[in-house]
This record gives sequence, C-alpha cells and structure tokens, in this order.
Amino acid sequence: MRINSWFKATALSALLAFPVLAKPSFTEYAEGLQQEAVERGYDAALIEQVFASLQYHERVVTADRNQPERVETLDTYLPKRVSETRIRMARERYQRYEEQLKEVEARYGVQGRFIIALWGLESSFGRFMGNHSVPSSLATLAYEGRREAFFRSEFFHALDILAAGHIELDEMKGSWAGAMGQSQFMPSSFLSYAQDFDGDGRKDIWGNQMDVFASIANYLKSLGWDNSQTWGREVKLPENFSMEYTIPRGTPNRAAWLREWARTERTLAEWQALGVRRLDGRDLPERDIKAALILPDNEGGRAYLAYDNYKTLMHWNRSYYFVTSVGYLADLIIADQ
Repeated sequence: MRINSWFKATALSALLAFPVLAKPSFTEYAEGLQQEAVERGYDAALIEQVFASLQYHERVVTADRNQPERVETLDTYLPKRVSETRIRMARERYQRYEEQLKEVEARYGVQGRFIIALWGLESSFGRFMGNHSVPSSLATLAYEGRREAFFRSEFFHALDILAAGHIELDEMKGSWAGAMGQSQFMPSSFLSYAQDFDGDGRKDIWGNQMDVFASIANYLKSLGWDNSQTWGREVKLPENFSMEYTIPRGTPNRAAWLREWARTERTLAEWQALGVRRLDGRDLPERDIKAALILPDNEGGRAYLAYDNYKTLMHWNRSYYFVTSVGYLADLIIADQ
C-alpha cells in the first residue's frame, strides 16, 4: 500500500511539474499568424488590412464539426444533385456560352459540357459561391485545430492571392471551408490552376466568366484529362460477378485508391469477356481503352466502367457520388442533340 501511495504521489508531482498549457485565444493565435506574415515578407499595408478584418467565426467551426452524416445511395443522391432544374439550366448555359466554351476547349482540350457540369455542381452556375470572408474562415479553422497545418497553409496561400492583386480583400468570399469563387477552388488550387484567360492581369474566378471556364479546364488538363474520351458508362454485370474485379470502397487516401485502380483496370475487351455489358445488354464498344469498375454503393448498386477522365475527376473531389454526378450531368447536357 505504501508503494502504491508513493507511486500516485510521484505521478501527481510530475503532472504538476509539467502543467498543460491553456489554448491561446483566437486573438493570440491571430497575432502568431501576423508575426509569421511579417517574417514571410508580405507588404505591411496588406498585413494591416487583412489582420484588422480577421474575425473568429463560430459558425464555421460548427459547420466543420457537424457535417451531416446521411445514409445516402446514388439513387437518392443523383436526383437531388442532378435535378430537372439543374439539367435545364446546364443545357441553357451550354448553349449560351457555346462560342466561349469552344475557345477554352481549343486551348485546353477539355469538352465544354464537363466545364458546365462542374460549374453547375460547384456553385450552381456562379449563383452560390459562399459569403464568408476567406481569410477569416481559414484562420478560424486553423485555430480550431482539427486540420491546423492544412488550413494554416491555405491562409497564407490566400495572402499570396491578395498580394498578387487578383481580388480585393472585401471581395474574397467563399464557402465556410475557404473554397472560393464560381469554381470553388481552395487557395492552393487557385495558385496551381487558376487562369487569366483574357489577359487583363487578374485571375478572377469570382466574376470573369472566361477565367472561370479556363481555370476549370486547366485544372482538369493539368491532371491528365483526355478529350478523346468521355468519363465512363453505367454497365450491367452478370450474375455472381466477383467483387475482386472492383475497386473496394473505403481506401484511406488517393495513393491507395490509385493503386487499386491500377490493380483492377482492364481493357473493354477483357471486361466484355468477363460478362460486363452496356446497361441495355448490348456489347461494350470495340475501343482499345482501359477502364476500372466502380460500384459507388458496393455490391447490388449501380456499376460503372470508369475511364481515365473519371480518375482525373476523382482528384477534384474524391467522392464516387460527386464524380458520377459530374459525368451524369455532362451526358445529359448533350442528350438528344
């Protein structure tokens, strides 16, 4: 008993000797960001402007912690994301911007219907871009701490965009998570892929339609888009089809998912030999291309043969539901034409 009491007392003394530091206030955290901004060499006037505007947004933290966990299937997801209204709007804008899309496609090699589909699904054709201050949202999420390194890095990327003069601070609005403009780019994606298509010196994904289209196209092209192919097709599987030929759900990261893609992809002729058919039962196309088999809802749900462009779209958003909705909408834009 004496030994046990001594051990407890020693442990308590150790804890008291190394007290847990209290989390700094947001103001104190912002002061640390400001000091780092000074050390990075940003213009003093920009630093003063940004940090004078910086605010902690509890709603942003609440949104991050309480993202909905709905039981969803592709059959319930697609009608909501690719509604009749969105299809109609996508077709109307595809026709309205036909000439502009042709210009972008000629330069970047990305079909206009996919640009319109991504534009529509990300920001409802620029109507809903978010109204949160991007620097404040990113600073708030960095302070919250769940993904501090990521959001702290994005905060300084946002400063880079402001420093380059692409947008004014009071116009730098986005989603609660910091995704910006009509294409909903995070600041790091903006710096990597945003385009100044009309040569006015600004990469304006908020208000310049040609910059928006070109930025979406450049993102896809930079990651391997092939405009000689489409995204994939829904297919019919034979009875008792082995799931070993499919990419399993729940891969922990993109690298692991790409390894599964490489393991499972086959030519259309090989899928044909395994009994895979078009949705209406006809043979698969006789084209010398490879595809992976995607089952967004696992066995018993819809099945898709996904081409390399599907893989590119999965870099934009690693969600089978989102990527399938992009392809689905892109197909419907030109259906019956």
